[in-house]
Amino acid sequence: MKKFILTTTLLATAWLANAQQVPAVDQNFPYLVTFGNKAEKSWGDDDFVQVFFFCVPQASNQPLYIRVYDPDAGGKTDENRGGFNTKTRFTVYGGAGAHSNPDAKKQDPVGTFRSGVQLRTVTFGVDTAYDEDWYTFGPFSPIEGELQPEFGGYVFKIIIEGIEGDDGNLYKLFLSSKRDQNVEMEGGNSFAYEFCFRLPDRVGSISHVYPFVSSNVVAVKIHIFDYDRDGMVRIISVAKKGELFKAEGDGKWVDTTHATVAEEHNTSLDIQFVKQYAVNNNNIVIYITNQYGELMPFYTVPIGGVPKYRYKIGVKQTK
Repeated sequence: MKKFILTTTLLATAWLANAQQVPAVDQNFPYLVTFGNKAEKSWGDDDFVQVFFFCVPQASNQPLYIRVYDPDAGGKTDENRGGFNTKTRFTVYGGAGAHSNPDAKKQDPVGTFRSGVQLRTVTFGVDTAYDEDWYTFGPFSPIEGELQPEFGGYVFKIIIEGIEGDDGNLYKLFLSSKRDQNVEMEGGNSFAYEFCFRLPDRVGSISHVYPFVSSNVVAVKIHIFDYDRDGMVRIISVAKKGELFKAEGDGKWVDTTHATVAEEHNTSLDIQFVKQYAVNNNNIVIYITNQYGELMPFYTVPIGGVPKYRYKIGVKQTK
């Protein structure tokens, strides 16, 4: 574990993120999704709770804001399941245990996952004031987060819970240095251990998720919920051109294991969702574990950059 922490610390403190929107534009999927707790799980949300983390550098002294785009469930962006009746609760946490508590890093919302100090909570139903507009949490001082040196600074947590109804609430998040604008925090980043998101509708589109592979990881297991029959999943790395697998499954989990090689250590993987069929409104959940079953964080912007396959050219010497 010490080796993992050291590697992550060196990379996290050296990396200055260029995008702090969740999802990032380069990930190429439009929204995060959280359904009301009366929804059918086969609609693409396995537990109706989403947990995201934002990190700002330890040396930062400027106020920060966590902004939510379209937090209500009641407009044309959201998934209407027969009349909007959903309420969604957004809660920001900081302080001791916000991230370090083991329950905060599980794929299921169990135990004390609401750990830390509650900084602000707001519940949205149908609210035209924030339909296709931004709601802002903050300002927060960086030191209100939990200091996590292995992640490069102070960590804040936002939990999104569908507490009533059965509609799908589609939204975006942004870590900002301004209350009324999306202005990136220098050195900030965001990550999750599991998340639920909407895939694009356009056939041929490719969406991306970027887990970081530390030096002690010899295999990663990718778990995907409710991919339906929408296409293929492809894994790109610096050492492999692309491993393909089918992740078909309506309302069920499908998984695959990717054995890592030395060249992939301390780099990110590019897990690509390649859309091949005209399945619209496809919401899926993903989480990733290492060979010990421990969840691996994945970032909106890949640590070390998007992995590119390094072609190996063999030269045969002739007499």
